[in-house]
Amino acid sequence: MKRLALAACAAAMMTAPAAYAADAKRSSFGAMPDGRDVPAVTLTNAKGVSARVIAYGAALQSLLMPDRQGRVADVQLGHNTVAEYIANPNFFGATVGRFANRIAAGRYTLDGKSYSAPLNDGPNTLHGGPQGFDKAVWTVTSVKSGPTASVTMRHVSRDGEMGYPGTLTVDATYSLDEQNNLTIEYRATTDKPTIVNITNHAYWNLAGEGSPAGAMGHVLTIPADTFLPTDKTAIPTGTFQPVAGTPFDFHTPHPVADRVRDARSEQIVFGKGYDHNWVVGRSVTPDQHLMARVSDPVSGRGFELWSNQPGVQFYSGNFLTGTIAGKSGNLYRQGDAVVFEPQIFPDTPNHPDFGSARLAPGQTYRNIMTYRLTTGG
Repeated sequence: MKRLALAACAAAMMTAPAAYAADAKRSSFGAMPDGRDVPAVTLTNAKGVSARVIAYGAALQSLLMPDRQGRVADVQLGHNTVAEYIANPNFFGATVGRFANRIAAGRYTLDGKSYSAPLNDGPNTLHGGPQGFDKAVWTVTSVKSGPTASVTMRHVSRDGEMGYPGTLTVDATYSLDEQNNLTIEYRATTDKPTIVNITNHAYWNLAGEGSPAGAMGHVLTIPADTFLPTDKTAIPTGTFQPVAGTPFDFHTPHPVADRVRDARSEQIVFGKGYDHNWVVGRSVTPDQHLMARVSDPVSGRGFELWSNQPGVQFYSGNFLTGTIAGKSGNLYRQGDAVVFEPQIFPDTPNHPDFGSARLAPGQTYRNIMTYRLTTGG
C-alpha cells in the first residue's frame, strides 16, 4: 500500500506542470529618461499564446498567436523601446483614462460644480488629456503563475490631475489561461466623487503586426442595433441611431474594407472611416456579454470580445499616417489595425441620457474585458 501511495504521489507530481502550464515572468523593458525602470511581465500558456505587458501605460506591448498552420506572429502594433513609445504617443496597447474617449471642450459638471480638463484632440479632451494613464509608469503589485497567469499593475492619479477631482487608485490586471482567454480587468476607487471611464487601446492586426495586407480584410460582427453618431469633432450628438441600412450594421459578418470608405455616409466622412461607439447595452452589467467577433480569414486567427460595458468603440486605424515605424520596422499606415474599446459612452458626463460616469467614495469602478482567442478557424 505504501508503494502504491508513493507511485500515485509521483504520478501526481509528474502531471502537475501540465495543469499549471500558464507562466508569468518579470523582466525590464528599459528605462525612462529620468532613469526609472519600466518593468515588463510576459504571460505564456501551453497553447503557444504569449502576452507581454509593460508598465509604461500598463500597455499590451505584444501578443503572440499561432495561425491555423501553427505559425506564430505578433498581432499587436507597438514599439520595441520605451523611447519610441514616448516619442510616438499613439496609445498602442495602452490603458487609457481617467476618462477614455472624448469629453466635449474638456468641460463637464459634477455635483453642481464645473470642471475642465486640458484639450489634446482639437477642441476636445481625449483619453484623459495630454498626461493620461497611458503616459504613467505603473507599479507592478502582483505576478502569478498557475492555471491562469496574471500581472496586476497600479497607478494612483492624484486629486486635480488633468483637472479631475479625487485621488483615484487604479488596478489593471492582465491574465491568460489555458483556454486562450486573455482578460483585462480595471478596478478603481476614489476618495471624493469623480468621473471614470477606463479601457484598453490595443491595436489588432491578426495577420501579424507589419503585415502588408493590413487589417481591412478582417471580418467583423457587432451585436448592436444602434450606434452613436457624432459631429465633425467626434463628439456624440446624443442620439441613438439604428444601424439598419447603414455601413454600421455588423449584425452579419462583414469585412471592414467593404464599407470603411463609403462616402455616402456622413458619419464615415466625419470619422475618415470607423471611429464610433456601438450600443451593445444601456448600462454596465454584473456579467460579461458579447461585444464583437473578429477574424482574419487568411491566417485563421480571431477572437470574441466579451465585456460588462454597454458600449464598444470601434476604430479602424484611420489616423495611422505612414510616418511611424513599428516593431517590425515597417511603417504603420491607415487601416493597418483595428481597435475595440469596451467602455461607457463617450462624453457621458455631458449627456444625462447616456447614464452616469460618476464614482463615489465607497464604490468600485470595474471594467472587465475578455478576448477569447482562436488560432485555427
